[in-house]
Amino acid sequence: MPAAPHRPVRRHDPDRHDRIVDAAVDVIAEHGVAGTTHRLIAAAADVPLGSLTYHFTGLDDLRAQAFARFAERMAETYEAHFADVHDGADFVAAVTDLVHGDAGADDRDWAVAYELHLAALRDPALRAVTESWMRRSRSVLERFVDPTTARGVDALIEGLVMHKVLSTGPVSREQTREIIARAVRPTTEAAR
Repeated sequence: MPAAPHRPVRRHDPDRHDRIVDAAVDVIAEHGVAGTTHRLIAAAADVPLGSLTYHFTGLDDLRAQAFARFAERMAETYEAHFADVHDGADFVAAVTDLVHGDAGADDRDWAVAYELHLAALRDPALRAVTESWMRRSRSVLERFVDPTTARGVDALIEGLVMHKVLSTGPVSREQTREIIARAVRPTTEAAR
């Protein structure tokens, strides 16, 4: 039997906790919540398995911290994406870009987002993460549309992305733009 590869011992490793959390996001992206294990995360973070029990109370704690970090990163990306939006046309274009992956999020990010939403259905502790993230998203959208429209656009974005990610064929950017324009038309026309 071949010997296991030698890993250098890290006696001082101040970034270990963060590396484990980031690795957990990567493992969730690749294997989903159901396929995420301590062993896979430890291997991805290049740490001994015991590090996970040292830094986290269990897999649920680690998963919650990973999802919280992911949601924070995505919220920051989302906020930055809308920084240069000034009018209704800019808003429709920005939302279209968001749906079509031109805003810093890719299919991997959306896979993690949907894993979070699904996990939050069964784990009330994760609902705080999703609620905070949705509240931040809506607050960005509310700079351009009223709160009710913002809630609808937020849900529309998630639904359109899901349809795009799961589609077996190309999704028309022009059709996406028209859907979004129709959803916000009364609001953006009133803003003129």
